[in-house]
Amino acid sequence: MDPVKSPFVTEKIVELKDAELRTQAFGNPINPAVLLIMGVMSSMLWWPERFCEELAAQGRYVIRYDQRDTGLSTHYPPGQPTYSFSDLSDDAIAVLDGYGIDGAHLVGMSMGGFVAQEAALRHPQRVRTLTLISSSPVGVDGLPSSTATYKEHSAAAESIDWSDLEAIADFLRRDSAMLAGTRHPHDAESAKILIARDMARAPSYVSATNHFMLLGEDKGAKLHASEIVAPVLAIHGTSDPLFPIEHGEAFTRVVPNAELHRIASGGHEVHDRDIDEIARVVAAHTAP
Repeated sequence: MDPVKSPFVTEKIVELKDAELRTQAFGNPINPAVLLIMGVMSSMLWWPERFCEELAAQGRYVIRYDQRDTGLSTHYPPGQPTYSFSDLSDDAIAVLDGYGIDGAHLVGMSMGGFVAQEAALRHPQRVRTLTLISSSPVGVDGLPSSTATYKEHSAAAESIDWSDLEAIADFLRRDSAMLAGTRHPHDAESAKILIARDMARAPSYVSATNHFMLLGEDKGAKLHASEIVAPVLAIHGTSDPLFPIEHGEAFTRVVPNAELHRIASGGHEVHDRDIDEIARVVAAHTAP
């Protein structure tokens, strides 16, 4: 992990029975806790530091962490994860336990949004609010699939040599561009740097592909977003190619207490130029 540059940033390893999770916290621990859960194959680095700092500056205690098979957390042999999707939701609660936090505001991005929803459904007493960025309500069918262009791009992953790190990096760079919206120019150089940092930091980056095996499970078969009791804020780009805007809109129809904040022409991303806006609405949603 990069060196901690501020006394307001701390690091902790949360030890589970069968794994270790690397975590990092921003701000004052007496403030309301916000737990950030990132998406498929992505370590905590994909939560921009400036976003964490913005939320901390607005009076939140912000925690981000590497999920299993990402970053510096426990890795498993490729194709052989010995954990389930439900374990990922339990991991989120375990991080709160590791920090001695009874309840927190959960913020999930993409797959992290599914993890956050399952955590809220299975541990409702621990979740104050949910913020779901570029995600989709669990258990809800009939929503639009990814765009044809993105489907064509993602199908190319089947031909990648997953033992070739440069080939993986090249695909991820193209994936980042494909997921970008049209509101702002895609910053290819920043994406390249972030992908390189993420890959260099992981002892076994290819193990992150285990997440796709979990997504193929009948995850949360008995769970449904309509049973979420925590207030929900869906943040969704109107040009999201992976989960079209209808997925964000569905939260307001399905969840009893849900609101939608649209990012006009935004993609499947937390773009640097949108950080101030996203931090502002998350801070408002998590206000005491």
